Amino acid sequence: MKIMIFGAGGVGGYFGARLAAGGGDVTFIARGPHLDALRK
Repeated sequence: MKIMIFGAGGVGGYFGARLAAGGGDVTFIARGPHLDALRK
């Protein structure tokens, strides 16, 4: 299943990680410091 998460903060990151662990194809839309953290 393809899933897009708008906002990769605490809540979006948590649910995105849970969905990815369950086998979902997760894409995050992020900006600012959250984008920098995801790139690292």
